[in-house]
Amino acid sequence: MDAMADLGPVPAPTHQAKEFLAYETECRGVLKPLLAGLLDMAEAAGWKRRTAASALMFLAAQQVSDASEARPATER
Repeated sequence: MDAMADLGPVPAPTHQAKEFLAYETECRGVLKPLLAGLLDMAEAAGWKRRTAASALMFLAAQQVSDASEARPATER
C-alpha cells in the first residue's frame, strides 16, 4: 500500500504565478494539510515530529538548490 496516496491529490492553483502573494498564499494553504499528514505519518512510524520537520526543510532547500544548479547560468 502506498501511504502517500492517503494524503490525496494536490489541487491545481486558481491564481496565476504572476499574482505572487495570492499564488504563494494559496500554495501554502494547499500544502499545509499535506505536510501535516506527512508529519503525522512520520510520527506514527516512530520519528520525532521535530526531526521529520527539520529533514523536510533540508530536503526542500536541497530541491530548490538542485533545480537552480540544473538551469543554465543565463536563466538564473
